[in-house]
Amino acid sequence: MLRSKAKMKTTGISFAIGLAAGLFGGLIGMGGGIVMIPLLVGWFALDQCRAQGTSLAVLVFTGVSGALTYGYAGQIDWNAALILAVPAVLTAAAGARLADRLPGWQLKKVFGAFLIFCAVLLLLKPVLASPLGGLPDCASFFILLVTGAVTGFLSGLIGVGGGAIMVPALILLAGFTQHAAQGTSLLVMIPTGLAGAFTHWRLGNVAGRLLVGMVPGILLGAFFGGITAQFIPEAPLRCLFVLAAIYMGWRYARAAEPASC
Repeated sequence: MLRSKAKMKTTGISFAIGLAAGLFGGLIGMGGGIVMIPLLVGWFALDQCRAQGTSLAVLVFTGVSGALTYGYAGQIDWNAALILAVPAVLTAAAGARLADRLPGWQLKKVFGAFLIFCAVLLLLKPVLASPLGGLPDCASFFILLVTGAVTGFLSGLIGVGGGAIMVPALILLAGFTQHAAQGTSLLVMIPTGLAGAFTHWRLGNVAGRLLVGMVPGILLGAFFGGITAQFIPEAPLRCLFVLAAIYMGWRYARAAEPASC
């Protein structure tokens, strides 16, 4: 009886974590890893690498649910998604292998710096989007390739979907609208997440017991988050994200190296 109650509690908490991450990811076109990873570490005491591997496995379903919603609204650039996805898939496994070799405190520092970087990008987006405008087709193609490669590597290394890199790059450098950038980012998240999550799973860095609750939660959350994103302005969401990301990033970036025995 006690074991059954504990299992139900674990499933309930993991469902809530997935739901929150899915809502966040669907709203602003990111995977929700920056929500999931701290909660997995805090609630289930996972080490940083397992939290990131588990997050990446679940983020595949954010991409599926979110991309369906944005695709139905005609807000996905399929050609750009293909160009982004090819290098992302190739580099995601390399990032996951490096994550398995790094100590937890170093991963926390990288994750913290990544969060702060995302916050700065989104904070500057209204200022930078107008002056930069669009670029020639050949330059846009190169930018998409580089963005895909960087996104894939960081996705595998840090356990996030990579929308924090893709969305600003597509808007600032490739001339995408906000919604098209978010929809395209969510679609690319599917193959990228699969490549990184498979590598993490082979390395034993995925907590399979938590997927039972997290997958339904994130599917539901990403669906409703994507729908809601069609009706509300981005500015309030961006401000909340910036504040939360800077706070969490500062905490993680301060992770200290354990004292040697």
